[in-house]
Amino acid sequence: MAIETLAPQCGTAFELNRGDVLRVIDREGEQVADLTAFNRNDINEWLSSGRTIDYANTIYVTTNDVLYSNRSRPMFTITEDEVGRHDFLLTPCSPETFQIIYKDQHYHPSCFENLSTNLRRYGVTPDRISTTFNIFMNVEVGIDGRLSILPPRSRAGQSITLRAEMDLIVGLTACSAEMSNNYRFKSIAYEVLSRDATGHD
Repeated sequence: MAIETLAPQCGTAFELNRGDVLRVIDREGEQVADLTAFNRNDINEWLSSGRTIDYANTIYVTTNDVLYSNRSRPMFTITEDEVGRHDFLLTPCSPETFQIIYKDQHYHPSCFENLSTNLRRYGVTPDRISTTFNIFMNVEVGIDGRLSILPPRSRAGQSITLRAEMDLIVGLTACSAEMSNNYRFKSIAYEVLSRDATGHD
């Protein structure tokens, strides 16, 4: 498929076949994309931060690392990573995020709402949306365990490429949280290369 663009603070959902390759591109730099995924044949199996971090023995997964499901099965393999810093600790920003952290009581777009809205047509209910793989998000952990949300390290045009290891339903956003994106909202681009095009069995 051609490269698609997500407008700032928006999201989408789509299907991948096993062997398809998903490339997520930061068009302008310093923009996070929240990614989640579900087994297309059983939406009770989803992308798991805890299983992935456990098996990779790192919170900073990158090239050649596998992203696992809650059933300990591979969902994605990162085949190329031009940035090398992503977050898999924090949940997608939600309306409550802006009320609690930003002290904003007004309506604010959120990744959780964008994922919920777009995944609904696949039967994915909001309670199934867990910790997302926050592509390009730069979170550092202090020696006291406190988290620092720093500007993404991604520069304009840099990308990460992931190969689907099972048939998937995927949710993807252009993140809506100010702090995560160095206080400027930008678009996210993505493209899908089919298994036939990649030559992957």
